[in-house]
Amino acid sequence: MAIPPNAPKAPKSSKPLSLPQRPRPQPSEPPKPAQRPQPQPPQRPPSPQQAPRPAAPRNGTLSVRAKPVSDRAQRFFAPCPRGLEQVLADELAALGATQVSPTDGGVGFSGPFTLGYRVCLWSRIASRVLWQLAESEYRHEEEVYRLARNIDWPHLFSARETIRVQVDAIRSPLTSLEFVTLRVKDAIVDRFRAAMASRPSVNTSTPDMRIHVFLTAYKATVYLDLAGEALFKRGYRREGLLAPLRENLAAGMLALKGWTGQMPLFDPMCGSGTILTEAAMIAMHVAPGAQRAFAFEKLRNYDEATFRQMREEAAQGVTPLAANLLFGNDRSEDAIATTRRHLQNIGGEATAAAVTLTREAMETLPAPVPTGGLLLTNPPYGERLNELAELKAWYPAVGAWLKRTMAGWRACFITADRELPSGIGFKPSKRTPLFNGALDCRLFEFELYAGTRRTDRSASP
Repeated sequence: MAIPPNAPKAPKSSKPLSLPQRPRPQPSEPPKPAQRPQPQPPQRPPSPQQAPRPAAPRNGTLSVRAKPVSDRAQRFFAPCPRGLEQVLADELAALGATQVSPTDGGVGFSGPFTLGYRVCLWSRIASRVLWQLAESEYRHEEEVYRLARNIDWPHLFSARETIRVQVDAIRSPLTSLEFVTLRVKDAIVDRFRAAMASRPSVNTSTPDMRIHVFLTAYKATVYLDLAGEALFKRGYRREGLLAPLRENLAAGMLALKGWTGQMPLFDPMCGSGTILTEAAMIAMHVAPGAQRAFAFEKLRNYDEATFRQMREEAAQGVTPLAANLLFGNDRSEDAIATTRRHLQNIGGEATAAAVTLTREAMETLPAPVPTGGLLLTNPPYGERLNELAELKAWYPAVGAWLKRTMAGWRACFITADRELPSGIGFKPSKRTPLFNGALDCRLFEFELYAGTRRTDRSASP
């Protein structure tokens, strides 16, 4: 992506940029006593790669105006949970992205700058939206520094915004990513100080601006995160139970199974209700980013009118949640209460009332509806149930319940336990590798049927 040219520098002063000199005595008059120089604001000495800078203006800053982003297509990258790259690519294409290219752990795409607004507001699967600012080959840390230093940071955001730099790499020849991180931070600060007396400060926990640098064996790419907080933080989760499922993973599993709100959905171990809440948002056409703010709203070139219109159009498209569509169950009273609150947070009491919630042992429940549908759940495993022997003893009861009660349904379980299929006595028709955070999981799908599928060969023609 072409980076806007540097802002014009102030003309060089005819006087050298050194500290005030002690006056020399003149031949025609007696020497004067030395005068104490007036205090000057602290200035950072120039680095060896930089020429001396012009003195800062009297008011301590320069007037910086936003430069409009080029009309030509911008390049973006959207990370996502591994295993969801293709459904994210389909989602981005539906949102208007072009040159969509899935890769391991995310999807690259192109489009106008305001497409970044739309993806932040509407993507259910992306974890972030990274805007590509610069890219070049490199061999050492100083080349990465110069790449970041050439970006016109003061025209992107003000020095009041806090920053955080994150560097990730695959097969990079550099030995210390921490040092690269420091040099990129220095490059940003140096660029600000070349234009004004102030500079952004670092905030590693809740920064206003997140700068991402990705290094391969020979190429460095600098991104600015348009989302800010991760996109799976929708805003409806004010509390959660132990080991919650990430929101974009829940939405991604629904996309993998083709669920769009046209068939019943049942989560018999719903926990804090992430799957049900994401399903409700899909069925109601609620934008996943409707309740939160984004980092791009703090950029100098932020188009407030355009994004306001996007939000208004999203709000106008929301529809009520149909009854007898979503069903949830959990043995924990706290879990059911939390699920109900999350549903209320996205659509009020009417939305929560439209979801059927029960508090029973799963293996004692009848099928929610006789016509079949999708069962999708995150059962106890590893982190959520320490007693492995108890878990193994419970699997046969789950299998018997599925076979006895849920014939005609598709049952999908996301779990880190590879022994779940043999434990419940079903052979999965599909198994999809997925990651819930750092936890390596599998999404098993089972086609449920009554009795056995084995055919008596003697009865065959």
